[in-house]
Amino acid sequence: MKTFSITDIGRQRDTNQDDVFTSEIPVGNLPNLFLVADGMGGHAAGDYASGLAVEKITEYVGRSEEREPVAVLKKAIEEANRMLFEEANADPAKEGMGTTIVAAVIQGDCLYTANIGDSRLYVINQEGITQITRDHSLVEEMVRMGEMDKSEAKSHPDKNIITRAVGILPEISADFFETRLCEGDIILLCTDGLTNMVEDEQIRRIVLGKRDLVEQAEKLVEAANENGGRDNITVVLIGPYGG
Repeated sequence: MKTFSITDIGRQRDTNQDDVFTSEIPVGNLPNLFLVADGMGGHAAGDYASGLAVEKITEYVGRSEEREPVAVLKKAIEEANRMLFEEANADPAKEGMGTTIVAAVIQGDCLYTANIGDSRLYVINQEGITQITRDHSLVEEMVRMGEMDKSEAKSHPDKNIITRAVGILPEISADFFETRLCEGDIILLCTDGLTNMVEDEQIRRIVLGKRDLVEQAEKLVEAANENGGRDNITVVLIGPYGG
């Protein structure tokens, strides 16, 4: 499989607080590693938080003796959380900083995913687009409890309030997912700068309608900006599986 990543400041932000890491080759004992992070916490602290989280996760994965992807990612995210939390408490300029994380590892035909926050991972194919991750956000909690439907959540004024982030609390719990891949599947990791601007079905049409990963990613960013570009936009595309 091939991969392509792109990050864009968008049209309404002064800085890019997203960060991204991709490796098609082994990182430590993992056969590959893909990360997307969306930082928060003020003008300087947000990009620092996302960058530090990505750095610490990749460092931990690189030296870990574990071989099972979920175990490696779990401990790597916990290590990054500890580092961010300690720095935020030691430096008043970084108080309250944090970041989302979505991480992916492909081993054989199994996709291992971890997430904290509202950055997402999708699997896209001719049959549809499936969101694998589950947003840790206030409106998503309301949707799950039946207090709001998906259409209301999309435009709710509190949709950007997240309920879980790396670096905010001394301990963190990520969600983990295992997905069996089929031939032709394309994997998308992205920040909410894409998903708040572009509907899922439009994302699917763009990905399936372009000839390669570069065109697909660039068109996704273009669509997000055409629809307002209110936030930084980061996209990682992997695939097609088996191709």
